[in-house]
Amino acid sequence: MIEIPTVAIVGRPNIGKSSLFNIIVGRRMAIVHEESGVTRDRIVAPAVFKGRHFQVADTGGLGTFSAEKKKQGFWDGRIRQQVETAVESADLILFMVDVTTGLTPLDEDILKSLRAGGKKFMLVINKVDSPRQEKGIVDFYSLSVDEIFPLSCTHRRGITGLMDAIVVNINAPAKSEKEESLRITVVGRPNVGKSSIVNAFLGEERVLVSDIAGTTRDAVDIDVTITGPQEDIKAVMVDTAGLRKRGRANTAVEVFSIMRAESAVKRSDIILMVVEADKYGVTAQDKKIARMIETSGKGCIIIANKYDLIKDNISVAEAEEELRYSLKFLKYAPILFVSALKGDNFSEIPEIIAKVKNRMNMKIPTPFLNNIVNDAVKRTPPPIIGKKPLKIYYSAMIGTAPPRIVLFVNNKQNCSKNYMTYLNNVLRKNLDFTGWPIVLILKNRPKPKLNK
Repeated sequence: MIEIPTVAIVGRPNIGKSSLFNIIVGRRMAIVHEESGVTRDRIVAPAVFKGRHFQVADTGGLGTFSAEKKKQGFWDGRIRQQVETAVESADLILFMVDVTTGLTPLDEDILKSLRAGGKKFMLVINKVDSPRQEKGIVDFYSLSVDEIFPLSCTHRRGITGLMDAIVVNINAPAKSEKEESLRITVVGRPNVGKSSIVNAFLGEERVLVSDIAGTTRDAVDIDVTITGPQEDIKAVMVDTAGLRKRGRANTAVEVFSIMRAESAVKRSDIILMVVEADKYGVTAQDKKIARMIETSGKGCIIIANKYDLIKDNISVAEAEEELRYSLKFLKYAPILFVSALKGDNFSEIPEIIAKVKNRMNMKIPTPFLNNIVNDAVKRTPPPIIGKKPLKIYYSAMIGTAPPRIVLFVNNKQNCSKNYMTYLNNVLRKNLDFTGWPIVLILKNRPKPKLNK
């Protein structure tokens, strides 16, 4: 597995760290607000620039640490711990300052900490929105920092130069020429429009389409290059036979077709689950297919086809709410409403595929995980089951696609199912694993052997 370097954005509150984070990762993920201290948790997400891959960590603003000693700034202490973890785990630090307020004593304190830590960092001067503000850059020359990058997150000026410097400084890996094609398998029950979606996506009649359920009998592999927002993706798209209950398969050919479709799911990287958009939700067979996808551990995107037939009676928000309720197994999967017949919203499919694909090899540093889990336990302690309460010693990420995280505990029998769900939700909130199930594994920590 290719090691993906980490870039952490640090600085005092309300200087635009989350705005820069959103620009780099290419979507609005971190909350942006004028109120100081809005960002309190670490947020990690993958990024791609000119074919180079890395991941970015947004952190809480560094507040006035003296307030914590006076018991006046509880969050400042928590934020400081999070930032220290980011610095410890990162390969490159973006030290962000604000040209409108000039150099502050807190900026100088942060710089001292960065230099003491010995990590590579770059000075990013935000809010350089006009020629008048450009004059304020001179104030920061006294810091004697080699690499200074003035920019405006509001007007997106200076971003390209910063991104160029990032990929050079961290030696961000490019996609290997020998990298295998991404396998995307299209599944669903009969006659929901899987083949129509494949044809509409490819822009040509590559697979047979009919109103008769079961027209597709074999899994059809189609080579395709997907034009994503940041890079092209070499992929193999697999159209499959409609998955129905084995007992309802009428012929031996149909039984084997279902077996091939199930095998294609096991060999895939990302699954496009096609359902029929319906104001009454999905069928029992859709739920069975969803459970199979969840068990497979594959990345998943839900495509709700034929939305044009119901859009006059129900909004997208209402239809999505119904789907989320019906397909609880796939709560991590993004949902897109389309019409294969009219081609509505098909331009959004490549972007969603690229987003899920970019999270395949995202590896979260161990210090990040431990702080996230520790914060979760402090906020909501585990319920007492048995004689002793659950104690989580440490956590580590042990695999990707799907992300697998092991929690070393005193006794895994003392962890309730509800608390596992809570921890999973906290991790999903802090770590952007869009389209992937997070697999949590409890493991008893071995007791130390006593020397005789």
